Amino acid sequence: MAAAVRAAAAGARLRGVPSALRTAARGLCSQPASVNERIENKRRAALLGGGQRRVDAQHKRGKLTARERIRLLLDPGSFLESDMFVEHRCADFGMAADKNKFPGDSVVTGRGRINGRLVYVFSQDFTVFGGSLSGAHAQKICKIMDQAIAVGAPVIGLNDSGGARIQEGVESLAGYADIFLDTSYLFITGPDVVKSVTNEDVTQEELGGAKTHTTMSGVAHRAFENDVDALCNVREFFNFLPLSNQDPAPIRECQDPSDRLVPELDTIVPLESTKAYDMVDIIHAVVDEREFFEIMPNYAKNIIVGFARMNGRTVGIIGNQPKVASGCLDINSSVKGARFVRFCDAFNIPLITFVDVPGFLPGTAQEYGGIIRHGAKLLYAFAEATVPKITVITRKAYGGAYDVMSSKHLCGDTNYAWPTAEIAVMGAKGAVEIIFKGHENVEAAQAEYIEKFANPFPAAVRGFVDDIIQPSATRARICCDLHVLVSKKVHRPWRKHANIPL
Repeated sequence: MAAAVRAAAAGARLRGVPSALRTAARGLCSQPASVNERIENKRRAALLGGGQRRVDAQHKRGKLTARERIRLLLDPGSFLESDMFVEHRCADFGMAADKNKFPGDSVVTGRGRINGRLVYVFSQDFTVFGGSLSGAHAQKICKIMDQAIAVGAPVIGLNDSGGARIQEGVESLAGYADIFLDTSYLFITGPDVVKSVTNEDVTQEELGGAKTHTTMSGVAHRAFENDVDALCNVREFFNFLPLSNQDPAPIRECQDPSDRLVPELDTIVPLESTKAYDMVDIIHAVVDEREFFEIMPNYAKNIIVGFARMNGRTVGIIGNQPKVASGCLDINSSVKGARFVRFCDAFNIPLITFVDVPGFLPGTAQEYGGIIRHGAKLLYAFAEATVPKITVITRKAYGGAYDVMSSKHLCGDTNYAWPTAEIAVMGAKGAVEIIFKGHENVEAAQAEYIEKFANPFPAAVRGFVDDIIQPSATRARICCDLHVLVSKKVHRPWRKHANIPL
């Protein structure tokens, strides 16, 4: 139903015909006819990009044009374009000819609104020199970035480019340095260069396609079927975020009661500690209206990160996923989690952490890859964060991984444990094999260990968890805590910058 509503809204935005041309023409009636005609012709050429033939070719590939993407992304009629008449300055290789001059060059820039909130946007136009970046192209992007910084608004970039414009040489490379952009195909060197240097045969899709970067490299956060789906999701994602790090996260009117009990959570954790369950089910049950916008869902699946709302307030959710690698932390999940925690802290978004972690993933591959260093990134991110931090331990919280997952030792504001929680150095079986090595009655020793440590009481009596709560009351307790923590302030000693273990 939601997808149908988004599609209908998208269709309505795409059907809107820009009236800027007619408005501009009426407003210029006092100018000489020749000037008016030149302006009108330039505007018409800019609106057509690289020409109808190239627009048709873009559509045949199943892609929208730069302007169609902007119309779909922004609220109808809200886009105000800037630098429509800018042209490239290259005179080499025949570029000075009129046929190679396009008003606006290969990028459309300006500002508009998403659900009434200000945003600056640039959209690279593949119909003009393959969207390649020229000096003028970079200048246009830098200008709107400077304007966005001045007013405290975000910038959304819609990339569809072949990279730097070869005809301009070093000027186009300087443009990349100015705006810090990667190529839209998401590889630094293409298949031909790879073949010539390493003699590897690889396709563009294998080298830098959506599947590669959303499941293996972690460069891209999500992949979508088409432009419309992607832009609708960008609008949804934008609704969770503040306009800048100086603004609070947006608050939406909530029809979901903050004190709602969730009875299904009382039985969601299996009695067998080795049996998996889906942490996403817990997240959906707790957050407002079961709405959860997951980030990087196909990369490092043993940890879950994303955005939701609690009583209308945006929150960042991070949780271990028992369905994948038993929820163990490894290199990729540690980096994924750390990046998300730091993003939320940078933009004043409270963090809610759901913990079911049996430890760090063992093995030579992890040790040689630097699991200690990468795991420290997640620990550092939680320790450094000054936003409200609420932690719920649903089942396992073992060893160093327990410490890392927003424990009380990392200045967690509120830490809860469910009755099913086990907070210990390691699981009962492994601990007994070490402590009672050679013991005749291993089963009795294991039962003794479970009785003493495989429950939330040892942590509770030491104040490492603030309360042992019924799972059904989790939503009510979190909403109450967030209301109290909204005025939280943390003062840290001044330093030039943090020194996270990179």
